[in-house]
Amino acid sequence: MRSKNTRYPEEFKRQIVKEVEEVGNATLVARKHDIVPGTVTRWVRESKEANKTNNPLNIDYSTNSSLDKENEQLKKLLGEKDLEIAIL
Repeated sequence: MRSKNTRYPEEFKRQIVKEVEEVGNATLVARKHDIVPGTVTRWVRESKEANKTNNPLNIDYSTNSSLDKENEQLKKLLGEKDLEIAIL
């Protein structure tokens, strides 16, 4: 493992947090990058807290499946309406 008092660049931290979100396990990601698991967990927690403060409506953007479905339905509806207008 890395030595104590090691500073990591912000870009590296964001990359690790993104990887944890994809994998779903902070400990595995920490082991892969030879980082203390508690450090990675803290970065994920801090990232979530920062997203809450930057998101005044407190919308959870991590689960976009329902928004994606709605967006696809609206696109389809818009395409149908455009086609109707073109026919008229």
